[in-house]
Amino acid sequence: MTKILLFMVSCILTNNFIFSRFLGCCPFLGVSRKVETAASMGLAVTFVMGIASFVTWFVYNLILVPLNIEYLQTGAFILVIASLVQVVEMFIKKVSQPLYRALGIYLPLITTNCAVLGVAVLNVNEGYGLGYSVMNGVFGALGFTLAIVLMAGVTERLETSKIPQALKGFPITLISASLMAIAFLGFGGLA
Repeated sequence: MTKILLFMVSCILTNNFIFSRFLGCCPFLGVSRKVETAASMGLAVTFVMGIASFVTWFVYNLILVPLNIEYLQTGAFILVIASLVQVVEMFIKKVSQPLYRALGIYLPLITTNCAVLGVAVLNVNEGYGLGYSVMNGVFGALGFTLAIVLMAGVTERLETSKIPQALKGFPITLISASLMAIAFLGFGGLA
């Protein structure tokens, strides 16, 4: 049980996809303007990464490996992820039009979010079984969600702060992101 708990904590904090692996930086910098939008995007990514980890494990282990075509993993994983994102996009459009409009172009861009593909490839490279693959996808995505929600909170706070003209906009965003990454390095000895 301790091993599983440490694995979950390491997925969220120590091996954070944004601050440690530098995967998923585009939505991190693009969606993190409002906390609500960032949280919604994070939940959508969590769903996609969890399901993608589950499905890609089966695709790899039950189709690609038996047929000896492991070299097709990237293309196969992209097809799975694109299909899942389409389902999520249709579901959000049906359930919540305001959220669908708020996420805008970033929702279909989950397909090209390198963190989603990264978790599928990482699961294969690390040789994780089905359980660890799904946990890596879900808790890695929760780490992603934590990062974009924290960044959205910082961004909202920066909008009301006095910032030198030369640092306004993207420069202060990069400075804030780098300071957050340094803060997350502190979790390195935790798990």
